[in-house]
Amino acid sequence: MNDERNPEGISLPTELVERQALFAGLIYNERGEPAQVAYVGGVAHYAIPDDGFLRHVEAYKIDREIIAHLKEQISSMQDEVVQAMMQALGKNDLLTKAAIDASIRNLEWSIRQSDPDQWLPWLKLFGFRVIVDVHGNVVRIIYPSPPPDYGD
Repeated sequence: MNDERNPEGISLPTELVERQALFAGLIYNERGEPAQVAYVGGVAHYAIPDDGFLRHVEAYKIDREIIAHLKEQISSMQDEVVQAMMQALGKNDLLTKAAIDASIRNLEWSIRQSDPDQWLPWLKLFGFRVIVDVHGNVVRIIYPSPPPDYGD
């Protein structure tokens, strides 16, 4: 695996990318069994249960697929996301908008440079889950949904 580069050409060391399991505790097999994180030669893997065996798949491959899906979802409604973030920050200026747009463009690098301990518990609490097959292919991403009375 080569160094990972974002659209601005900033790279993350391969070793950093390979050591991370960004969605630990959120990965499940198709039977609903949780995958654990295991390290093989210093590389993070999701150990996916498969009828009494554990299939080890490099975490960065699954993580990259999840991030690509998230980015696609965010990009499909980018204007709304940017406006909501600007409103949440209480700012409405060009520099803030540019910074948020850059964060969306560089989503993978932003996530990889963040501390998952800051956001993983929230994703888990609200029901975010990723279902993978035994080969590590993402089958489904389960997003949290707001309570039925949300917005009333």
